[in-house]
Amino acid sequence: MRVVFVHGACVRDGAWWWHRVAGLLRDESVTPGLPSCGEAGVPGGAGGPGLAEDVAAVRQVLADSDEPTIVVAHSYGGIVTAAAASGVPSVRHLLLISSYLPEVGQSLSDFGDGGPAPFLDVDSAAGTFGVRPELLVDSFLQDCDTDVQSQAADHLARQSVQVTGQPVGAAAWHDIPSTYLVCAQDLGTPARLQREYAQRAGRVLELDAGHHPFLSQPAAVRDLLLSL
Repeated sequence: MRVVFVHGACVRDGAWWWHRVAGLLRDESVTPGLPSCGEAGVPGGAGGPGLAEDVAAVRQVLADSDEPTIVVAHSYGGIVTAAAASGVPSVRHLLLISSYLPEVGQSLSDFGDGGPAPFLDVDSAAGTFGVRPELLVDSFLQDCDTDVQSQAADHLARQSVQVTGQPVGAAAWHDIPSTYLVCAQDLGTPARLQREYAQRAGRVLELDAGHHPFLSQPAAVRDLLLSL
C-alpha cells in the first residue's frame, strides 16, 4: 500500500510535517508540494498558483502509480484531496485529519466560524496569508515536544489567499471510503467544528490530540493507517 500525505495551509516541506509517521511505516510514502504555498518555485500571492495548481500537483502524484493508495489529508489538504483524488482508481481510502470534506462548489471559506482566525496574518496587498509565528505553538503544537515546537516555524509558508475562495470541482469522498480523525484538543480547528465536518465521512474516530497528531502521537496515526 502506498501512502500519499497532503499537508495543510500555510506550511511547506511536507516531508518534515509527516516524517514521524512516515518513519514508522514500511509502505512507500509521498508528500507532494503545494504550489500555492510556494513549493513549485513560484511565490504565492495575487496572480500566482491557487487551488487548481495544488489539485494538479497532488493528482499527478496519485496518477504516477497504480499501487493501491491511501491519501492522508490534513486541514486544507482535505480541500485539495476532494478534487485531486476524484476518479483516480488507485485511491482506496481517504483519511482526513482535522480537515474538510467539501461538496462540489464549496471552498475553504465555507468552513469555520466566519472571518479570519486570530492566529492568521492576512496581507491583502500581497494577496497572501500565513500563520503568525508567535502564535504557532500555542495554537497548533501545544501537545508536541520541544524539538518539534522549535523547528516548526522554519517550515511555515505564506500562501496565496485566493485558495480560500476557490471552489472544488469534485468531491472524492462521495465515491471513495473515508475516515475522519477528530483531534479533540485541537486549538486551531475546534473539535466541535471537526465533528460537524466529519458527518460526511464514512467513519469517524477521535484522538485526544492537538492539530498535528502525526507529530505529537505518530504511533497512533500509524496504527490507524494500518487498520484501514
